[in-house]
Amino acid sequence: MKLWGGRFQKDTAQLMDDFHSSISFDQRLYRYDILGSIAHARMLGKTGIIKQEEAEQIIKGLQELLDEIEAGQVQFSVEAEDIHMNMETLLIEKIGPVGKKMHTGRSRNDQVALDTRMYAKEQLLRTKELLLELLQTLVRLAEKYAETIMPGYTHLQIAQPITLGHHLLAYVEMFKRDVERLEDCGKRVDVMPLGSGALAGTTYPLDRFMVAQELGFTKVSENSMDSVSDRDYVIELLGSLSIIMMHLSRFCEEIIFWASQEWAFVELDDAYSTGSSIMPQKKNPDVAELIRGKTGRVYGDLITLLTVMKGIPLAYNKDMQEDKEALFDGVETVQKCLLIFIPLLATLTFREERMREAAGKGFSNATDLADYFVSKGISFRDAHHLVGNLVNYCIRQGKTLEDLTLEEFRRECGESGDKLPELDEDVYAVLELENVVRRRHTYGGTSPEQVKEAIKRVKEFLAEKQGKE
Repeated sequence: MKLWGGRFQKDTAQLMDDFHSSISFDQRLYRYDILGSIAHARMLGKTGIIKQEEAEQIIKGLQELLDEIEAGQVQFSVEAEDIHMNMETLLIEKIGPVGKKMHTGRSRNDQVALDTRMYAKEQLLRTKELLLELLQTLVRLAEKYAETIMPGYTHLQIAQPITLGHHLLAYVEMFKRDVERLEDCGKRVDVMPLGSGALAGTTYPLDRFMVAQELGFTKVSENSMDSVSDRDYVIELLGSLSIIMMHLSRFCEEIIFWASQEWAFVELDDAYSTGSSIMPQKKNPDVAELIRGKTGRVYGDLITLLTVMKGIPLAYNKDMQEDKEALFDGVETVQKCLLIFIPLLATLTFREERMREAAGKGFSNATDLADYFVSKGISFRDAHHLVGNLVNYCIRQGKTLEDLTLEEFRRECGESGDKLPELDEDVYAVLELENVVRRRHTYGGTSPEQVKEAIKRVKEFLAEKQGKE
């Protein structure tokens, strides 16, 4: 007979048990469920709702169960439906009728909300730690390649030369915001719902604040119906995880490009790439491709829960059992991706000469030539047109802007060239890629000096975040 079966005249069908049960996936909440039950039992004893010795007996039994589960000595039952009923059934078997008092003053509705929040709190912190580790790796690389020139792109067309350090720091900023999003999400997760009962609270004089303090929550939920009937904190966490995956996927897309023979900007480490079963020459960026592919999986977890919750009236409905698999999958997928992406990135060999060579193509210094003409008294729009003509001439002649003679510069500028009497050898210094990069010295720019200043700021950010751990 089910623990809730007093009203029923016969057992549920086996098919119903299999369909209804969640123990196959929510068993991973066992530790949170036990810790929550211990805190609840201790509070029941202190408030006199049950006898102190009964509370101590329950706590002792739960602690023993925790040890047995972690030792692999416990078999969970589908008939007991979920982790909460399994724990209660196991406790009653262990300590007898006193175990039936553990559930006093609570419902599975507020119990599962508690377990889910405890899981989310812990995994949020773990994900944040991995992001901070990734940021440290990126900072080390940005510092090493602060002066390495590479092409910067818009529309996947060479646009302007940048430094590799600056490029890596762009992802640093993305992952910094991801850290901050997780921290902000944590404020909504860090709310203790136990004591809300099924939906209306309870008649027992529970000390909810005592339970919250023991379990490390900073707040207690304000409304019993809201406590058990919403999962917006899970949706928010999955949203934050989806953004992390989007950033990882973009980075992986670039690594895939960079590792191709056409780009050849990086060499993948053998330990983090694979070969082909038929083509012996292949070295495939499978890690980056899998992360890119798994991004859609995490997006799916988010959409799953948004869809589950969109039509549910107050308060708890069984639909909400579907929250946990999406949450577990989203969290575990992101963490696995971060765990493999960090060493993938750390072991990349960057081919600096190839990057510098590529930056010299595609007229990435054309904007600087236009700015040079502006310094000679030409309006930027006219200068833009002049440089466009020069680029067109270079394409026809198979030259770069640096290859042009002063005579070609003046001739191809046409009538406007007459307005450039000061056009001199200094134009070649303007076109030098190192100088092009060095002149981008505005705050947040790509110059090596600005890259080094940005690295200092990131190190301060990391020191602050790690100091809070």
